[in-house]
Amino acid sequence: MSTAMNFSSKSFKPRAPDKGSFPLDHFGECTGFKEKFMKCLRENSFDNSVCRLQSKDYLECRMDHQLMTKEPLEKLGFKDLMDPPSDQDNRDTKP
Repeated sequence: MSTAMNFSSKSFKPRAPDKGSFPLDHFGECTGFKEKFMKCLRENSFDNSVCRLQSKDYLECRMDHQLMTKEPLEKLGFKDLMDPPSDQDNRDTKP
C-alpha cells in the first residue's frame, strides 16, 4: 500500500512589490553612487542617518536611469535635503 501525499492544487502566485520592480543595475550606471553610499555606511558604523545625502544621490541615479519608479524625493524622506525654491531664495536675500 503506497501513500501519496496530495498537496492542495492551489499554486503560489507571487505579487509585485508595493513600489514596483527594482531591477538590477546590469550596466553599472549607478555603481559609483552605490559605492560612495556603501563606503559612507562602513566608515560610520552603518549609521544610515549620516549617509542620507549619498542615499539620496543613489536613488536619484536609479530614478534617472529607469531602475526604479520615479518618486518625489520628499516622499522618500529627503524633504530636509531639498533645495528651497528659487523665489524663496530671492525673498531671503532682499533687504
